[in-house]
Amino acid sequence: MKRLFLLFFTVVMTVSAFALTARQVLDKTAAALNNKGGVTASFAVKNGVAGKISVKGKMFQATTPQGIVWFNGKTQWTYVKQNGEVNISNPTDAELQSINPYNFIYIYRNGYKAELKDVGDVYQVRLTTTDKRKSIQELFVRVDKNTFTPRILSMRQGKRWTTITVSNFKKATLPDKIFTFNSKDYPQAEIIDLR
Repeated sequence: MKRLFLLFFTVVMTVSAFALTARQVLDKTAAALNNKGGVTASFAVKNGVAGKISVKGKMFQATTPQGIVWFNGKTQWTYVKQNGEVNISNPTDAELQSINPYNFIYIYRNGYKAELKDVGDVYQVRLTTTDKRKSIQELFVRVDKNTFTPRILSMRQGKRWTTITVSNFKKATLPDKIFTFNSKDYPQAEIIDLR
């Protein structure tokens, strides 16, 4: 009987040692995304918007057929091709989350409860806010089990859900200057400062 108990205890401890928590999955995902030189990926929003994104730390550049967004960690420039305008702003966390799908790697650490579910070849982490004042009330992140890169993000702001699919994730060496709007590249653009 003692041997059976020891065998059972060893099996339980071994399984427990390999089981990840939701926080550990997100920490590993954050580490994968925090490549020193940056990362690039393609994205598609369920409403039909698709494009490419480059991320380095908190900085990003997102390009779609409709325009380009640059964010240098503080200031955001949004170029709208249709009307030739560049809007300058200092976005909120909620605004950043809806533009930069990788911004979740910063918000999960403060004010969210995380639950983990094993779904085939991905981990699904459900984040729910513990602070009702936060604009993102709920967030589902599906993470590849092998690479710890995000595949699908679904977030709820109020009653509205936004789903973003991420693909073609690659590590890169990105210069910081690509995250700042250069007016010389768009000499005809009308600049609107909304800060």
